[in-house]
Amino acid sequence: MKKHILFPILGLMLVYGCGKKEEIKDTKEEKFCIDKDLKEKITIEPVQKRVVSESINLTGNITYNNDHVVQFNSLVEGIITKTTFSLGDYVKKGQILAEIKSTELNGMQSESKSLQSQLSVAQRQLQATKSMFDDGIASQKDLMQAQSELDVLKSSLENVKANLAMFSASSERAVFQIKAPTEGYVVAKNISPGMQITEGSEPLFTISDLKEIWVLVNVYTSNLKNVTENMLVDVTTPAYPGEVFKGKITMLAKVFDADEHVLKARIVMENKNLKLKPGMTADIIIDKSLGGEMLVAVPAKAAIFDNNRNYILIYKDDCTIETREINPTTKNNNWIYFDKGVNEGEKVITKNHLLIHERLKN
Repeated sequence: MKKHILFPILGLMLVYGCGKKEEIKDTKEEKFCIDKDLKEKITIEPVQKRVVSESINLTGNITYNNDHVVQFNSLVEGIITKTTFSLGDYVKKGQILAEIKSTELNGMQSESKSLQSQLSVAQRQLQATKSMFDDGIASQKDLMQAQSELDVLKSSLENVKANLAMFSASSERAVFQIKAPTEGYVVAKNISPGMQITEGSEPLFTISDLKEIWVLVNVYTSNLKNVTENMLVDVTTPAYPGEVFKGKITMLAKVFDADEHVLKARIVMENKNLKLKPGMTADIIIDKSLGGEMLVAVPAKAAIFDNNRNYILIYKDDCTIETREINPTTKNNNWIYFDKGVNEGEKVITKNHLLIHERLKN
């Protein structure tokens, strides 16, 4: 009788056991790797040893390189009848930019016609004198005088024609044409149709190639000891946050600016892609060496501040990136210095590292 009772119980146990069976889930997490597209958007820089320096911050303004600027002043008086350019336009040398109607043109053209008539008469007079000289009627003196009068008229006519050419006179339109004296960008314009041009008028326009610009830096008395000529500097501007332009101080004034009470320093910079525009404000950063032993340094832009802690991303390969907490020994605007925790030769991610940091956290 006990055997009959066991079989149902064993059957229930088998059914219960089958109901409790669970599927084994794959709990392996997918490893984060930098793909090809992201790799093109990041910047990886090596950790290096540097002499500790402090950052000195100055301010300044971007302006034209006066050695590459041409201001146009009209040599004639008159009224502007036409302009063919706008502020900011790129113009080529010899391009017609404006036309000016002037009474001086009428005078020059009348003088040119008068001289041409006198020249014709003088040429005939010379021929007649030569014939009389050959016949023994005219003297050597008469012949030389006729030749001299012809030469004077030729010289006067050439002078008038040169002036008309210099002013680009158009006989068909009865105007002087104003042409671009050089190629470049129109950075100032003080001319419009109907404007009266008189002696002493301000320049009609200014052209600059903008390939090289100046940054005029304000140096206060407290910073005089830190600024010298030929010093390399970093320049930033609010127009391009995070972008650093390299320059060099080429001139340091010997006297203080009477209005601003500062000493002016000049930085000459190449203006690639014409990003820097005259009139922009600029921040100038100078790294002054403090001497002493060299420490391991990481670019300051590599630091990530998260949850009241500082981190950097150590790059080993595309699938091995370490988020490392850091405790800098000292720092300035450009560099973070360490005496431990980071090793020379390691690589850090300095651009788009926040994106990778968030991906690693998640």
